[in-house]
Amino acid sequence: MTAAVLSIANLAISFHQYERGLRRRTVTPVVDMSLTAYAGEVLAVVGASGAGKSLVGLATMGLLPPNATESGSIRFRGTLVTTADRRRLAGREMTLLPQSGSFLDPLARVDSQLRRAARLAGLADPAATARAVLERRGLPARTGRLYPHQLSGGMTRRVLFGMATLARPALVFADEPTPGLHPASVAEVLADIRGLADDGAAVVLVTHGIDQALTIADRVVVCRAGRTIEEATPARFHDSALREPYSRALWQALPSHGFRLPDELDASEVTR
Repeated sequence: MTAAVLSIANLAISFHQYERGLRRRTVTPVVDMSLTAYAGEVLAVVGASGAGKSLVGLATMGLLPPNATESGSIRFRGTLVTTADRRRLAGREMTLLPQSGSFLDPLARVDSQLRRAARLAGLADPAATARAVLERRGLPARTGRLYPHQLSGGMTRRVLFGMATLARPALVFADEPTPGLHPASVAEVLADIRGLADDGAAVVLVTHGIDQALTIADRVVVCRAGRTIEEATPARFHDSALREPYSRALWQALPSHGFRLPDELDASEVTR
């Protein structure tokens, strides 16, 4: 069997917040998340906004803020990894493809940021790597002289994708990589993600675009209210095969299925 690259078991994430009068409260957006990603596959993680999907990616990379606490276990290639371990691995053996271009430094040119990413990844020639990334992503050389605010949405996604994959990581956590893109660009991003898996990486794809994910995923994990509730293959992701009402609601809410929503579920959970 293909080796597990990422194994997350019973992950819970809480945040401690202070209100007026120094009263402390704790919120727990991730209650019980478990998933396993294997080399050579795309694992799609789907669910409504606020389900905790993106937080799992930040925890995997060791990027949770200081007011966060976590429990459960995260293993990389079979080894239990602490937060410090994950931070050392991030950018080299595992990487985050972020949702937003705000992850780029607004005050630094694109080539400077690519070179820095190459240095952090331990690559020998950062300048050559930066040029190669732009060429590989189909961007003209002059893109390197631009600042993030001068990039189009599609260019930003290509830069982020190139930056996230320049070290050929074993694990890529892609957090909503397609919203706002032209359909042709969406198809390009999805093909790139599928290509990463075909080249041997484990790819975790967090997405609201279930219909898109089903075209490239090997397995689909459904999240609700901070929990993973079901796993299915794309071939079995339909209302007669899914056991959970919420999973069936996600399938029924796809445009091609006429947004047929069970009475017991809130429409906001499947449309956000």
